[in-house]
Amino acid sequence: MTRSRLPSLIALRAFEAVGRTGSVRAAGDELAVSHTVVSRHLQNLQRALGVALVRAEGRGIALTSAGQMFHAQVTQAFDIIARAVTMIRPAARPTLNIWCIPGIANRRLLSRLPELTGPPRNWDINLQPTLSHPDLLRGEADAEIVYADAIDTKGPLMAEALMRPRVFPVASPAYLARYPVVTDVSELAKAQLIHEESSEQWERWFALAGHAEPGPLRGQRLWHAHLAIEAARYGQGVALANEVLVGDDLRSGALVEVIPSVIYLESYQLVALKERWDDPAIVALRVWLKKVLAE
Repeated sequence: MTRSRLPSLIALRAFEAVGRTGSVRAAGDELAVSHTVVSRHLQNLQRALGVALVRAEGRGIALTSAGQMFHAQVTQAFDIIARAVTMIRPAARPTLNIWCIPGIANRRLLSRLPELTGPPRNWDINLQPTLSHPDLLRGEADAEIVYADAIDTKGPLMAEALMRPRVFPVASPAYLARYPVVTDVSELAKAQLIHEESSEQWERWFALAGHAEPGPLRGQRLWHAHLAIEAARYGQGVALANEVLVGDDLRSGALVEVIPSVIYLESYQLVALKERWDDPAIVALRVWLKKVLAE
């Protein structure tokens, strides 16, 4: 029997990631391509199949009923391929796969990775900076490092708060020299603020600072914390940061805390499967993370 011609496997992988993450942008982060590339794969796949798989919903997209059925089958197919690869691949050195929010991965953990990869462990480390969340049950990662309020641990997941840092506004000395009037919360609300994905984090910060209605908040959106901090270093405005992310910049003078504050938002947390929580690798990772974040 002649087998039907399959659609592009790259397009199928993009569709599977979009359906699982619920976001074209998150799927692009996971696959290390732009969201426009993911959108193009979706369009090509729908054109090849002659079926609408996704539909617009608010600012995002959702799977159609046909898309949901197709996604379930595609997910099973990729799971089968993953198991086959695991079975046939020669044994290698132990690899610890960690998904981590980009800011802390780039600015705090990367320089300390040799402490995990060197003796006596001699592990291979796969550190993936991403805003997406791995499916730990499917083995997409061994652990995840997130910045969140609370993790649902009623199911298969276990989480531990590593630290809850103080969050404060920072800017370069050059920016503050140009705008010396930024000396209190009300003046800060009028400044050129640097946002991540949206203005939500700044709005929460202002509310906790006692300025519940700061009005429309100006400024560019850069999606990732480390990009917002880099923009602040370049003198482009004021970013929200914490000691974990900007400790070195504060000590060197590249960044300055704009106004004093004592405000806390989320915590850095380690997430892994309950059944693996006491595995030596997960235990060693927890100990290492606490040490790195405490210094």
